[in-house]
Amino acid sequence: MKRRILVLGGGLAGMAAALRVVRAGETPVLLEARPKLGGRATSFVDPRSGEVLDNCQHVVMGCCTNVIEFYEAIGVEHLIEWHDTTWWANPPHDPDRMKPGILPAPLHFAGSFSRLRFLDRPLRKAVSRAMVAMIRMGISGRTSWTDRTFGEFLREQGQPEEAIRLFWQVVVISACNLGVDEVGATFAIQVFQEGFLGHRFGSAVGLSSVPLSELYDPFERHLRDAGGELHLGVSARAINFDGARVTGVVTADGLLEGTAVISALPPEQLARICSPTLVQADRRLSAIDRIETSPILGVHLFFDLELMTLPHMVLPGRSTHWLFNKGVDDRGRQHVHAVISGAEDWMSLPEKEIVARVLEDLAWAVPRARGLEPIGARAVKEKRATFRAVPGVDRIRPEVSSGMGVPNLFLAGDWCRSGWPATMEGAVRTGYAAAAAAVGGAGPVEDLPLALGSRMLGLR
Repeated sequence: MKRRILVLGGGLAGMAAALRVVRAGETPVLLEARPKLGGRATSFVDPRSGEVLDNCQHVVMGCCTNVIEFYEAIGVEHLIEWHDTTWWANPPHDPDRMKPGILPAPLHFAGSFSRLRFLDRPLRKAVSRAMVAMIRMGISGRTSWTDRTFGEFLREQGQPEEAIRLFWQVVVISACNLGVDEVGATFAIQVFQEGFLGHRFGSAVGLSSVPLSELYDPFERHLRDAGGELHLGVSARAINFDGARVTGVVTADGLLEGTAVISALPPEQLARICSPTLVQADRRLSAIDRIETSPILGVHLFFDLELMTLPHMVLPGRSTHWLFNKGVDDRGRQHVHAVISGAEDWMSLPEKEIVARVLEDLAWAVPRARGLEPIGARAVKEKRATFRAVPGVDRIRPEVSSGMGVPNLFLAGDWCRSGWPATMEGAVRTGYAAAAAAVGGAGPVEDLPLALGSRMLGLR
């Protein structure tokens, strides 16, 4: 008989786990409290305008091999638009661009980096020195920075404050959702080693060409066609525990029994459904209430004319970190999506002030926007967008499976120990790993192979 595996949470981690359970020939039962899939990486219908808006712009990079495999498995890889060029605002000049050249990694950005105008020559040389240091330390070398911040690393490498403000800060806060003086150095170094230095495709930017919620429609069909169950609008109220094993999940409709439980819930939600007896039996659960979160702010702006022609733009040194061009509709209206990561200072602001601040940054980056008011705006606050990837947090991030705790309870989510910071990639990796631990089969897929030049210089 097929084993019945209960999967709690329909975000990327839960969907990835359910997909692998099906592949292993078992029956996943996926519970999602909301009426739609996607978790924090989804869309909603704005009641003011009727527009379908993403909660926040989610980006997949070329180094995110597991997210890419997940998209391929559910047949939506063609809906991801890839960009190998990153544009950096530099008014009053045209935006600078970083684009891989003909040289192999890790020198593939050497040409375009040398032509950046928003960084002068001494700043470019300083950034290059720190990049070389990250190559030479190797993959294992970053573990020596477990208890220190990336800001400390940068200053030990002699980085000028202007280089930190204009370059390092915007990259790190966008990738890790914390600034350089808060984020653990190991997480930020990993971003550069694997995203920029290890493989020429690693830094490619993939953006969904459809609202995020539409990416998951094929998953729902795939799951049900393969014999899995999907229960939307059903939340877990408690995990049933008999003193040795978990036996199911209590919902509003009663007990759902299962051979195993994979929780892909955020830590605060998981803590609410675990009894004191279960927490005592599984030490992974004892510290989840100590995992703190960091917010992200997305601001949707609509204009009655086209302002941006580039697909996206990085805003160095500004409060707004990225602008994304969401397209022009058949009436000539453009949708621009602004993203502010690590947005703790913005959470208490009213929407009117948020929009005013973003418009100031937009006018700085896109001169054509000066003096224009949007015909519509919506700020979306994700107060618990990611876990805080601070120094030493890996000590309390739980493992997917328990060595000496409850043997048939498995955990997934970007906040679990994935080897990655808080990303979609970390979520999918833990979903794959949890399914492999529960029912067997393959775990996470392999990383991009390190380029020969990178390995020869020490990145191995």
